Amino acid sequence: MLRSIVGALACFVASVFGVATGQTTYTDDQCVGINAISPNCSTPEAAYSRDYFYIGGRYQLNAALGQNILVDQMYVEKLTPFGGAKKPYPIVLFTAGVPSGAAWLNTPDNRAGWASYFIKQHYQVYIVDQTGMGRGSQNHLDAWPLKLSTTDVITRNAYTAPEILDPYPQSQNHTQWPGNGTKGDPIFDAFMASFLPITTNLTIQELTMRTDGCALLNLIGPSFTICHSIGCTYPVLISDECPDLVMGSVNLEPGNTPFQSYVGNSTVLAVGRSSARPYGLTTTALNYVPAISNSTELGAVTVGNDTLALRSCILQSSPAHQLPNIAKVPYALITGAASPHITYDHCMVDFLKQAGIEPDWIKLGDQGIEGNGHFLFLEKNNLEIAAVVHGWIRNQTIVEEKKMGWNRTMIKSSSALYPFI
Repeated sequence: MLRSIVGALACFVASVFGVATGQTTYTDDQCVGINAISPNCSTPEAAYSRDYFYIGGRYQLNAALGQNILVDQMYVEKLTPFGGAKKPYPIVLFTAGVPSGAAWLNTPDNRAGWASYFIKQHYQVYIVDQTGMGRGSQNHLDAWPLKLSTTDVITRNAYTAPEILDPYPQSQNHTQWPGNGTKGDPIFDAFMASFLPITTNLTIQELTMRTDGCALLNLIGPSFTICHSIGCTYPVLISDECPDLVMGSVNLEPGNTPFQSYVGNSTVLAVGRSSARPYGLTTTALNYVPAISNSTELGAVTVGNDTLALRSCILQSSPAHQLPNIAKVPYALITGAASPHITYDHCMVDFLKQAGIEPDWIKLGDQGIEGNGHFLFLEKNNLEIAAVVHGWIRNQTIVEEKKMGWNRTMIKSSSALYPFI
């Protein structure tokens, strides 16, 4: 376990008193973009202490060496606000793995990230690198093969500048990416540098994330999860396995669209579709009721007309099988107004409702927050969106307190601990 209180104190001192004596402090306009990492600039990050650890895993014989290796472990980073966490439930952050969990720390142009936002709100924050990716990479190379995650063209067309390709009408409203979103722009290049290879063995990854994720929550207690893109597969698995440990699941443009993927079909750049996730939200089996022995029993059918502005969906045939464990967990889905997801996130909502889950679909455009693409938690208005998510988490916390019969007299210094009450 690594503890970096000294480094965090240095950041705190620098942010309050400026950089060390003898250095020239830059003005705000000199601390923009990648230049913000200069020692002459004060950090936008919150002050915190840091630990890291691995959870889960098992020993396995490496036949070639005749010795054991440890496999299937998950990386976890723990960020604690100075003075300690004052909110009752931690927040656990999951990315798609490309980039790693480091994406929650700060943006490609070095503005404060969501980790800092929630630390400043006095939450205990945990950042996960899922098994097989990033700091969760595996030594069992045969079981965890890797592939290329993205290219400059895929990143530009799907994430940072979809308005150039114009693959769907809403793309023309994309305004929130910092920089121009193309190769050679320093912010784009910094973003591209953060992308890592991804595993092709989704089965073993899902099985290990199910067990390791619940092991983490058993260790740290009931928590809220926040995920992005295909990283939202993992809170679904965790909710299915240990729902009583998930206080709420916030899904930023979940990439585990039912039965299919819309982006990434090489035959139709940025708007294609290809089969995926035979169990609807996952590659591996979920606890459906009535129980199924094969994914084909879900009877997937295509519903609706398919247009670039509003895609058709693949849903269960009726009567639909239910997901009662996942239904126990409050579920929020966040969609950007100019993202490809605005054209197909309704499919996720419809599938969840079919399965007995009542999601809160928060379309940012309906909140007056316009111009966001897929990586909305890194875009120029990222903290405004974080505040929307925080509002949902606060409301769920209040609901949980009422269910448990808590009252304000039972909470010491409630105004400090719960400023939203």
